[in-house]
Amino acid sequence: MTLPRSLAANPRLSDWVRLAADGTFEIRVGKVELGQGILTALAQIAADELDVPLDRIRMVPPGTAEGPDEGITAGSLSVAESGAALRQACAEVRALRAAGATTWDRDADGVASPKSAAQLRVVGTSVPRLDLPDKVAGRPRYVHDLRLPGQLYGRVIRPPSPGARLVSVDTTLPGTVVDGSFLGVVAATEASVARAAEALASTARWAEADTLPDEDALASYLREGPLETSTVVDGRVGEAAHRATYTRPFIAHASIAPSCAVAQWDGGTVRVWSHTQGPHPLRRAIAQALGLPAERVEVRHVEGAGAYGHNAADDAAFDAVLLARTVPGRPVQVRWSRRDELTWAPFGSAMVADVAATVDGAGMVTGWSYDVWSQGHVSRPGYAGSPGLLAAAHLADPHPLPPPADPPLSRGAGIARNAVPIYAFPERSIRAHRALRAPLRSSSLRSLGAFLNVFAIESFMDELAAAAGRDPLDFRLAHLTDPRARAVLLAAAELGGWGGGNRGLGLARYKERGAYCAVVAEVEAEHDVRVRRLAIAVDVGRVVNPDGVRNQIEGGAVQAASWTLKERVRFDRRRVTSADWESYPILRFSEVPGVDVALLGRPDEPSVGAGEAAQGPTAAAIGNGLAAALGVRVRDLPLTPDRIVAAIDA
Repeated sequence: MTLPRSLAANPRLSDWVRLAADGTFEIRVGKVELGQGILTALAQIAADELDVPLDRIRMVPPGTAEGPDEGITAGSLSVAESGAALRQACAEVRALRAAGATTWDRDADGVASPKSAAQLRVVGTSVPRLDLPDKVAGRPRYVHDLRLPGQLYGRVIRPPSPGARLVSVDTTLPGTVVDGSFLGVVAATEASVARAAEALASTARWAEADTLPDEDALASYLREGPLETSTVVDGRVGEAAHRATYTRPFIAHASIAPSCAVAQWDGGTVRVWSHTQGPHPLRRAIAQALGLPAERVEVRHVEGAGAYGHNAADDAAFDAVLLARTVPGRPVQVRWSRRDELTWAPFGSAMVADVAATVDGAGMVTGWSYDVWSQGHVSRPGYAGSPGLLAAAHLADPHPLPPPADPPLSRGAGIARNAVPIYAFPERSIRAHRALRAPLRSSSLRSLGAFLNVFAIESFMDELAAAAGRDPLDFRLAHLTDPRARAVLLAAAELGGWGGGNRGLGLARYKERGAYCAVVAEVEAEHDVRVRRLAIAVDVGRVVNPDGVRNQIEGGAVQAASWTLKERVRFDRRRVTSADWESYPILRFSEVPGVDVALLGRPDEPSVGAGEAAQGPTAAAIGNGLAAALGVRVRDLPLTPDRIVAAIDA
């Protein structure tokens, strides 16, 4: 058989599975725990294929010293890619053990067969999360809790704006580190480094310039170019009878806990402890930025407080490396501030989409035209030949940050992610336009371009249904031929009590080949917009851990509700101004809707990820529910009271 992709790239079985002296199986994967519960799901897969109880499985934190290199933990691919590889590797180890082998330092050959769905005992059950007991009990588990012998503490004083350059600073202050416009300080304790950073910042003088676009004219800014245009589907669409434009602003990760890392130089080798999504790519990026051989950099994954894509974890790691270089032998911990996190971590790019459709006499769509504009959605470490690390761009000998790129269509795309509608339209023309200037740094944020694309497609489907005098559910079903899509749509409609006047629908299959997800949102719009309930049906193929899938769908839906109703990066022509929770509000606990999730299990289908399936459908369902409740369509996110009033006035 053909080996799964990750196993083919890392075929040594002992890189994945080892038998410890106490009889437990040490499992090493290249995917990291970001709060999504992936290590629990992978442990279940290993237990079943090795034919051992779950308590004999120990998941070893990934790192560059041992274990497979699986690149980045992203794209809802951990179960699909790492799970498939681990499943085959463990099946081969099981076969070797049955033949009497106690070690397996050999390459996978694809001969052994994994178990059938009927033979699985642990997969498909809601075993408790392996990582939660420490977190619930408050035991040290995060990189923020790490305390190494002789550890010092560091802070970086960021420029006041993206275009700023350091002019002068008092370098006589103790612990000061200066390299070009990179400015930091090292001290003995958290309290002392905070005081030292404040004192150092007060002496810094910066040259600034207006480099940012008008935050109220982002659609025009993105359209202006220069642009790189990609044709996703090349079809011939006639004169459109219906047109609409949809937008979203820049969005921040807004993680509750800021990024953190620890680094230590030992001779010519640097060790890094980080909550990075990719230990191996980070290792290569650090080596490139410092001009070191990669083997002189070791990265160990330690959990952070969660990630929704490319946040500041890698940047914090390189900050720690640069500060630790000034105190050889001493580990240095760097923790970002809330202001840094909200203003300097990569954003999810602003986007604008133009949609047009031709329809026949019965209101059926005969042609579909879709154009979407955005900055790129990838500036992770190593992209476009650059280290991609913030501080590396501020050094005296800098590594500038190129405009963000996009994954290829074969890997799910970025701007064009979910730009192809799930419906069977006879003719389609779909193009993606990447802006080649990026005054605000953007990168991967949960679901990438799918959030806006699904919002636009599904909102327009409701508008077309209204123009045809059709019920939105019936209208979608009339254009759907995929039986799995029809099943989740009908399941969500039943769960959500479809038929009420304040409900909206949203549907998509993530990346056109991942999880199917349909959402019914119950929306109330009086003094403000409130989502009272989200009813969600999801098909992720074989379900490894039902509770884990529900957790991911619920979390994604709640976050999408926050994006849809509240979130927007604010800036003037020089600086990002949304630097705290007042200026960058997120959904409060009192505003969280009730969420019900129905799982449509398909044990004979390959498993796919759940972490990013709900974002677009949730936004669309809320937007459509708002339109149903008020009789007015708001096409610009977030759906704030001001924008609703503007839509009513228009």
